Amino acid sequence: MPQVKIVARNFMDMVAALPAMKLDKLYDSTFICEAVLRSLPPLAKKYVLQMLYLEIPVTAKSMGEWVLPDGMSKHKVAISRLLQLRIFIDVVDRKKETSYRLDTKFQSNIRKCLIHGGVPPRESMPSNITVRLPTLDDLECYAHEQWECFLLQLISSGQAERSTSFNSYMLKTFQRGLLSSRENEAPRLTENGFQFLLMDTNAQLWYIIREYISTSEDRGIDPTDLISFLLELSFHNLGEAYNINTLTEIQQNAINDLAGLGLVKRQQGRKEMWFIPTILATNLSISFSDSVSHKQGFVVVETNFKLYAYSTSKLQCEILRLFARIEYQLPNLIVCLINKESLYYAFENGISAAQIISFLHDNAHPRIVQKIPRVPENVTDQIRLWENDRNRVEMTHSHLYEDFPSRDVFEAACDYARELGGLLWRDSKKMFFIVNGDAHQDMRDFLRRQK
Repeated sequence: MPQVKIVARNFMDMVAALPAMKLDKLYDSTFICEAVLRSLPPLAKKYVLQMLYLEIPVTAKSMGEWVLPDGMSKHKVAISRLLQLRIFIDVVDRKKETSYRLDTKFQSNIRKCLIHGGVPPRESMPSNITVRLPTLDDLECYAHEQWECFLLQLISSGQAERSTSFNSYMLKTFQRGLLSSRENEAPRLTENGFQFLLMDTNAQLWYIIREYISTSEDRGIDPTDLISFLLELSFHNLGEAYNINTLTEIQQNAINDLAGLGLVKRQQGRKEMWFIPTILATNLSISFSDSVSHKQGFVVVETNFKLYAYSTSKLQCEILRLFARIEYQLPNLIVCLINKESLYYAFENGISAAQIISFLHDNAHPRIVQKIPRVPENVTDQIRLWENDRNRVEMTHSHLYEDFPSRDVFEAACDYARELGGLLWRDSKKMFFIVNGDAHQDMRDFLRRQK
């Protein structure tokens, strides 16, 4: 069965996909430019800094000489990324030789950043106004609990102990692609939904933020303004309070939505209301590949296929239920069994053996993190074997052609199907053959012309 994968894109992928006009608008902000610079590959950062005070374009040929021959692959990746983000503007001279120059707005803002240093987007509120601010540990616990509560409500609202601050429209926005709903039936997880639950928290966050931004135009909001605010939010100091009244109406609405996700915490004082960014918000400008998850593992897998999960989380219990049979549950321990039936249920819902093994490996208990392997080899091998057992036959959409008026027409049709790369099988004696579904329309047109 073909596997469906959710691509966890980060902010810079979304920024690179914006039209040139909107991308130029983003570079009006110093914080956006700094966030984009942070996300670049190391070699691309080096090129930006080398050209930061150059006023004339540099030829592509000259830049190719900046690296050794064995670094050309990284050089091409760096140039490609800089062009995607329009940091580099390509210029073609009269000799048709390509040169690169830095975007003037980007160049100016990065110069200011280097000369004057980083300045917060807005001033935090004085301590004599804000009282009883949460500690960093309390804030991290709040973000974790809010995110877990949101996921439970997203998947099944009946499992959430307390509702999040999302309205029904926002929940439907985030559930798009994760749940399928039919008339007179409760919503069910799709293949993407099952895979979403096994993803790392950072990857889940990117997916949700991407959906939030992609639907912003439906709410009458320019996605450029939303991306700009979210990236600026990542430059706020963790744990400090900021006055909500300093935000625009669009930004205030965004803060309300982000509070439900656990990216910020709202507090009401006697006269003022403020928001406090959590670690989820301050990590937004970090690229997905660079983001590091500091969560503590909780899973122990034994060679007899028993799984012990030291957790009190309802969400983690529901995740384990996706691929394991829960035998009994204590206040801080969940005992599961991985067997053929539980894994077949997972495979039927689009979860692959690699995803299950990766989840068990990444969430290993601290006591066994140093063990090699973290998950017993007999367990991982058996999970892969059970998956392969279901994939012995590969289904291909195809069409059968027969009853040809003559052998010449049959041979011509076979040759044409072979040229298209769609010929799967032929029987010259009985004069019929099979082509894949992609070549069917072209074959029909060809046979009509033969008539």
